[in-house]
Amino acid sequence: MKAILKSEAAPGLALRDVPLPEIRSSEVLIKVRRAGICGTDLHIHQWDHWSQNRVNPPLVLGHEFMGEVVETGRLVQNIEAGDRVSAEGHIVCGHCEFCGTGQSHVCRDTQIIGIDRDGAFAEYVSIPAANIIHIPDSISDDHAALFDPLGNAFHTVLHTDVAGKVVAVVGCGPIGLFAIGIARVAGAARVIAIEPHEGRRELAGRMGAHDCLDPLGGGVEDEIAELTGGYGAHVVCEMSGHPEGVRSAFRICRNGGHVRLLGLPKHTVEVNLARDIIFKGLHVYGVVGRLMYRTWIEMRDFLAAGRLDLDPVITHRLPLPRFEEGIDAMHSGEAAKVVLALD
Repeated sequence: MKAILKSEAAPGLALRDVPLPEIRSSEVLIKVRRAGICGTDLHIHQWDHWSQNRVNPPLVLGHEFMGEVVETGRLVQNIEAGDRVSAEGHIVCGHCEFCGTGQSHVCRDTQIIGIDRDGAFAEYVSIPAANIIHIPDSISDDHAALFDPLGNAFHTVLHTDVAGKVVAVVGCGPIGLFAIGIARVAGAARVIAIEPHEGRRELAGRMGAHDCLDPLGGGVEDEIAELTGGYGAHVVCEMSGHPEGVRSAFRICRNGGHVRLLGLPKHTVEVNLARDIIFKGLHVYGVVGRLMYRTWIEMRDFLAAGRLDLDPVITHRLPLPRFEEGIDAMHSGEAAKVVLALD
């Protein structure tokens, strides 16, 4: 089969012929229809410091996808050939204390497809049956392929109730843009987007942000204070990982508010804990992946009900052989979300 392969420990990726995956008794084989390019795939393409310490080539990339089941292992139940599915890309042990107490999203033995084992930038992918999510017919292939990053956004925004609240989203990459739409349909009274890139601010407006602020001017904290009667946002979703974005998230949050941290800083970030967190009584939550499987059920039902439109975020649709165009568009900032079509 054709697959996008990290063939060696060096920058770059290549479309190669690789063997068809074999499935175990508790796994299913999926013919991939759509796959989304993620920022993680860009890191592996560049072969940066993180990739060099995590990824072991040769490896088929890709962890955002949907497709059709073509084969099931002998122990698999309730999944049949022809089913439209996506899958949780974090494969956990299932028997540790975390998995046994409803915290499998922080299992210490997690393996991620496209990072720790072969992924979905291929014509076929094998996945444990326990990770399979069925896709209703009312959800398009393009949208179903984005359940992984969309789930990150759902987990971030809906960790506590946002109805009637002021929600600020710091960083409007694809997941930040999803977060804006989710906050709106979840009943947030006001959604404030903070993003330096003009094109991303325009997309934030299309996703429903009431206010789109440019942090490069240096007046964001004063602007948010004015928009909130001096109190600050009830909920701040930090999606950028930029050091100043992280520090700003704590400063623009109101006393007793909630800060959710999803963005990954490259280096240690210095924060004034006493002034900006402790004395403000903030609730700080580190977001890891998706809650298994509460998040999946939430986003499936939101999308099936037609309450959330993801189309503004999908800026590029390309066939698999043109994946380099998608990577270049993401590197340049031209693209938000790139979807690869394999059908």
